Amino acid sequence: QMAAERVGRALCALRDRGADVASVKRGLVEAVERANLEILERAAREPDKRGMGTTLTALVVFPSGAYVVGQVGDSRAYRLRGGRLEQLTRDHTVVQEQVDRGLLTGDQARLHPLAHILTRALGAQPEVHADLVTGTAQPGDLFLLASDGLSGMVSDEAIAEILLRERDSLDRAAAALVDAANREGGADNVTVVLVGLEANR
Repeated sequence: QMAAERVGRALCALRDRGADVASVKRGLVEAVERANLEILERAAREPDKRGMGTTLTALVVFPSGAYVVGQVGDSRAYRLRGGRLEQLTRDHTVVQEQVDRGLLTGDQARLHPLAHILTRALGAQPEVHADLVTGTAQPGDLFLLASDGLSGMVSDEAIAEILLRERDSLDRAAAALVDAANREGGADNVTVVLVGLEANR
């Protein structure tokens, strides 16, 4: 909640000022750093909050079509374009590092017992680095932001199939993704946010 509120307020302020892409990138990084320190400070003050932390994935889409994704942890941003689902972010996990070294496949990583061990999160260390991904959206693009409660239970292929099947209703698509994760065991909480850009008419 602290991270969402801090970053959300910062992004809304930037929007209201008509900030450009470069300003949003700087503002997003600064907001993540401030949120990280606030979480650490509160955890130090309140014994029942010790050890708390969070992942964060944020998306800003400009009227021009430019977009910025900010990410810390193992929540993910995906883009569905032309029937193809692409993961835009890279997980900050021990298992992802093994994938990068060629020691595990993506499917092996998803099912690995240590898949939840993070290498980066808000509230873990005094300094945190947010990854930024930029690009240009196209009419008809669909963005998915999701916690590992979805990606850890449902394969990318199954996610894409659901999104394509339920494309006419983002509410139905989000509910179907959550249902799919729960059917596979629902081992973690499942957060799903969908952002669709209208197709050219």
